[in-house]
Amino acid sequence: MKLAVVGGGSTYTPELIDGFARLRDTLPVEELVLVDPAAERLELVGGLARRIFARQGHGGRIVTTSDLDAGIEGADAVLLQLRVGGQAAREQDETWPLECGCVGQETTGAGGLAKALRTVPVVLDIAERVRRTNPGAWIIDFTNPVGIVTRALLEAGHKAVGLCNVAIGFQRKFARLLGIAPVDVHLDHVGLNHLTWETGVRLGGPEGEDILPKLLAVHGEAVAADLRLPRHVLDRLGVVPSYYLRYYYAHDEVVREQRTKPSRAAEVAEMERQLLKMYGDPKLAEKPALLGKRGGAYYSEAAVDLAASLLGGGAGSPYQVVNTYNKGTLPFLPDDAVIEVQAAVGSSGATPLPVASVDPLYAGLMANVTAYEDLALQAALHGGRERVFRALLAHPLVGQYAYADALTDQLIAHNREHLAWA
Repeated sequence: MKLAVVGGGSTYTPELIDGFARLRDTLPVEELVLVDPAAERLELVGGLARRIFARQGHGGRIVTTSDLDAGIEGADAVLLQLRVGGQAAREQDETWPLECGCVGQETTGAGGLAKALRTVPVVLDIAERVRRTNPGAWIIDFTNPVGIVTRALLEAGHKAVGLCNVAIGFQRKFARLLGIAPVDVHLDHVGLNHLTWETGVRLGGPEGEDILPKLLAVHGEAVAADLRLPRHVLDRLGVVPSYYLRYYYAHDEVVREQRTKPSRAAEVAEMERQLLKMYGDPKLAEKPALLGKRGGAYYSEAAVDLAASLLGGGAGSPYQVVNTYNKGTLPFLPDDAVIEVQAAVGSSGATPLPVASVDPLYAGLMANVTAYEDLALQAALHGGRERVFRALLAHPLVGQYAYADALTDQLIAHNREHLAWA
């Protein structure tokens, strides 16, 4: 089995490598190709990757290359984890929206739209090259904004599934609180990428006992603290929102915080400098503890599960949270909306499990953001100031024409080098 990771020079990659090494019985990788145009970073990451494999006794071969076509040739699956514009672009995404009093974030709001506009054309070009080189390969997208990018891939006819680590993070967290194995925790996870709610926590599988009320009653303070939301908010909702919902439920509070402290991008950039220095140490043969603060926790385990199921080995978990077409699962959304839910995953792709009726409190916000994502994708595919404006006006974190106008100008000014039409 051959896998290719596009964006393999990312500081995330050792997390992925560690998972491939530990879970080699689930996903027996014979060749892993790390593809990245940043040759210096790729050399550091590739060296550590080989040492991790060697230390854990994995016999697979790790190859590094800046040649995309060579890297993806013959791959059974291609994982996308790229960041167009790097951390410098992320820093901009997280700062210029604040000038209009809007949240600065790299995957939602105005910053998220900027990232989508930079990313979708690049991802589609990569996917076309995968299709030409190896049309049978699956594309697993971890590149944000995952929902919009996955929809772009699916609409272009690619064999693609989107992946996020929010659900597996909740699964692991709840398992620790309950003192049970993660495999025994099944989430009723519903929403869009980075706009999700855990509406049930079931023991053993989709038909198991829902212990979410008990979980909140006993551990509500701990869960609320992790989400940085008041306990009473969780009690009133009766569900567990993802931490991205704080941008909606406490928007003005978040903006005040962001205006008074360094951006997350600045923190991550400093972490990356430290991590790359560590990766260059020939004695290091495991992922460093600092990587846990970088983000992407449990990404590797989710990726291994998903790839194993898609590639027909039968070793992956029977149900996984993925991003895929709605196809009637949530009747208040279009069939071609990309949703993030539990699905049965196999060699033919992902089939969402049935979802119980969704509270209008969540359904309304999902519908609003789905409309924004549709407009965002049109802007990413076809360009134009008016399309950008319409997407921003539709986003619930913007929503006022004066803000949308000003943010449109800022977005274009800060991203002109990445926008072919600007």
